[in-house]
Amino acid sequence: MRKNGGRTLKRILVAGFSTRHVACSAQKAGYEVYAIDHFCDADLRKAVIAYDRFDELASLPIKIGEMCRRYSIDAIIPTSGAENLTGLPAPVLGSSPAVAARYLDKGYTQKWFESLQIPVPPLVRPGEFPAMLKPLKGSGGWRNTIVHSDDDISAWKDLFPDEPFILQRIVDGIPASVCCVAAGGKARALAVNQQIMRGCGPYRFGFCGSVTPFDTPGKDEMIRYAELAAARSGCIGVLGIDFMVCSDAVYAIELNPRFVATLDTIESATGINLVDLHINACRGIIPESIPVPVQYAVRRILFTDRSFTLTQDLSPLQPHVADVPVTPAEFEEGGAVISVFGSGSDLIHAEETLDNTIRLVNQYIQ
Repeated sequence: MRKNGGRTLKRILVAGFSTRHVACSAQKAGYEVYAIDHFCDADLRKAVIAYDRFDELASLPIKIGEMCRRYSIDAIIPTSGAENLTGLPAPVLGSSPAVAARYLDKGYTQKWFESLQIPVPPLVRPGEFPAMLKPLKGSGGWRNTIVHSDDDISAWKDLFPDEPFILQRIVDGIPASVCCVAAGGKARALAVNQQIMRGCGPYRFGFCGSVTPFDTPGKDEMIRYAELAAARSGCIGVLGIDFMVCSDAVYAIELNPRFVATLDTIESATGINLVDLHINACRGIIPESIPVPVQYAVRRILFTDRSFTLTQDLSPLQPHVADVPVTPAEFEEGGAVISVFGSGSDLIHAEETLDNTIRLVNQYIQ
């Protein structure tokens, strides 16, 4: 139980499309945790006092209201899909909905990075191909695609009608991110991460894991840009800035005004608790220095190459796995099944332990 601005925090509701990572962090920090989530995986259910599931984002505010009334929730931590909800029945720990909404618009964020003289992939001129097409709204990168012609753009529009988008020049490099915590116009970087993308198929730019720390010559430059952006953003608490690390430069891609998907590897690599740091930031307190990693940590989301029904409970594999399906669980070809982890004193050992866990999971699945 903690105090936040004179208010005692005991019961925290984590709400959004995916909440398991934040809910588990909050439980480890000593809070009574409640969750509203699209998946409600087995490990989320074990970490919380109560949970509720939603299908459509339009129902999320209603379910938040019901949960707050039923359990006298002290505060809400929003995750993806809930960042800009207004009129909620309990105080929100984090950025205001108005501030968060700015950075959910990739067109606004592009111009804003440029105003801070932070390099971004430039927008292309009409008819300039190939180009990276990105929807203005949305997270995870699963709708991003490379287009080579106006016909490719038309095909994308057929899949996602009435969806605004931007077209950027393609920059070849390694996807990365910097997790920061911000408050009162100040910010501190917490970790530099490599982001793992699916790499193939129609959703090849979709997020599917991370490595912390990310050793790259562009690390210091990313930290400098990320701390500048986080401090100037008006955001409060934990947030993430995505980059593309190229051979000659780093380019800012997005600012995510919410808890980062890299939480698992950050906490494993550094030993810090991101919910604790987030709530401290809501009180105006941020760390004086960047945490020093004590090990390397890797997370990878496993996707199935076939449709199948999972009947074997994978919970005994914890803590080497997360996002554990509730059985029986049906999966379509290409669907996400589970997250697996690896860790070690160096990246080679971390990846070896990851591979061992993947082999074990595959035995269960097959």
